[in-house]
Amino acid sequence: MIQKLHRNLGWVLSISVGVCLLVALLGAGRVGAIEKIPDPKPNPGSFGLEATKRQAPPTQGATITTPGNNASFSTSPITVSGVCPAGLLVQVYNNGVMVGSVMCVNGSFSIEISLFAGTNELSAAVYDDLDQTGPASNIVPVTYTDTRFTAFGQLITLTSSYGRRSAAAGAELNWPLQLTGGTGPYAFSLDWGDGSKVELKSQSLAGLVTIAHAYKKAGIYQVNVRATDVNGVSAFLQVIAVSNGQVDETVAGAGSDTTGTSGKERVVVMWIPAAIALILLIPTYWLGRRSQLVSLHNKMLKERDSYEQK
Repeated sequence: MIQKLHRNLGWVLSISVGVCLLVALLGAGRVGAIEKIPDPKPNPGSFGLEATKRQAPPTQGATITTPGNNASFSTSPITVSGVCPAGLLVQVYNNGVMVGSVMCVNGSFSIEISLFAGTNELSAAVYDDLDQTGPASNIVPVTYTDTRFTAFGQLITLTSSYGRRSAAAGAELNWPLQLTGGTGPYAFSLDWGDGSKVELKSQSLAGLVTIAHAYKKAGIYQVNVRATDVNGVSAFLQVIAVSNGQVDETVAGAGSDTTGTSGKERVVVMWIPAAIALILLIPTYWLGRRSQLVSLHNKMLKERDSYEQK
């Protein structure tokens, strides 16, 4: 009877230990998992790690739906709109020159661009966060006849090599523009898209123009630039500015980390497997002790029987 009890306790002990080990293995990789959080203000002598996220370039491009082919215009700027993959940057080109950019929202885009005198061939390209471009869009030819050309002088254009530029929140973001045509001096109206007061700037001659702004909060902003010469002839440019940094909790949403562990190691503990293992350790320990007592009792009986036989 005692030997049978001993065998049963041994089986229970083995099963209990096995369950504990299984739970521990299932929880491995989760319990005590460490996530490195970048430190925005590293201490002297500290170091940082940088990871590169690789992804395939966009497989779907943008399509211009408005205006239609061979449309004619007598005023500028005009609105260009179409469909695109959501979340990507859309850059619009006119005769191969970048004349504006906008984010694709809910599968569509709409942007105002300036036209050149005569024939304009409009196209669009999409870019992901790694500045990888997607397939080329359709080409839409339109014609622009400026009715003010003979009365007020030369048409002016405002372009840039950058459809998107970025800087850290609080740091100055510089944006080089190219102004051509018209008659100086020129007046610039700068709407940085962050709710700040519209900035006014002047320049006496055409050529390279550098504008600058420091965003107080991280985010993506639509920048609208208008240049007007002394004769009242205007050019328009719309681009995207990115302010890098920590987004406010109200913007980040409930899923963001708000524990204030930035720059340190955040330990993520899956407490359920650990709790189960802890609960099972109590009966396992008791069964182990019980098994030891039974084994000791059996040993004493064997020694007594052996002694009595002598």
